Amino acid sequence: MPPTESPTLLIVYHSATGGTAQMAQAACAGAQKADGLRVRLLRAQQAHPADLLAAQGYLFAMPENLAAIAGLMKDFFDRCYYPVLGQIEARPYALLVCAGSDGSNAVRQAERIATGWRLRKVAESRIVCTHAQTPEAILAPKTIAAADLRACAEIGEALGQGLVMGLF
Repeated sequence: MPPTESPTLLIVYHSATGGTAQMAQAACAGAQKADGLRVRLLRAQQAHPADLLAAQGYLFAMPENLAAIAGLMKDFFDRCYYPVLGQIEARPYALLVCAGSDGSNAVRQAERIATGWRLRKVAESRIVCTHAQTPEAILAPKTIAAADLRACAEIGEALGQGLVMGLF
C-alpha cells in the first residue's frame, strides 16, 4: 500500500437475528474513530476475494449455529479461502461471535481458517452469550447488552488505530 493511501479495515459479518449485526456495527463505529482509516462493513454474502485483497486488516463477526460457524459465514470463507491464499499473509484480524451458550467452537473453526491464511490475531476473540436455549429464544431477535457492544467497539477501535499507526 502506498504511504498516501488510507489503510482499510474490512468487517465481514453474518446475522440472522440481529445480535451479530449489532456487534459488527459497534466494532465499525469504534474503528471509525481512527483518523485516516477506511472501514468497510459487508454482509458475508456481499464479500468477495477482491474485498479481502483490498483490505489491510479484518474483523470477522458471526453467530455460532449448532456449535459451528453459521452457514453463510462459512460460505464466505469457502468462497474466498483459495482465491486469496498466499496473498494476505501476516495481516491482522479479530473475531466476534454471538452464541446462545458457548461460542468456542465457532472461534476455533474461524481461527483455523485464519491460521491457514497465515493471518495475525491481534485481539482476543470476543464471545457474546445470549443464553438463547429454546427454539423460540434462538430464533427471536437479539438485543446485545451495552457493555458487550462497548467491548466490540473497543476491539474495532484498537484494530483500526493499530492499522493507522502501522503497528500491524
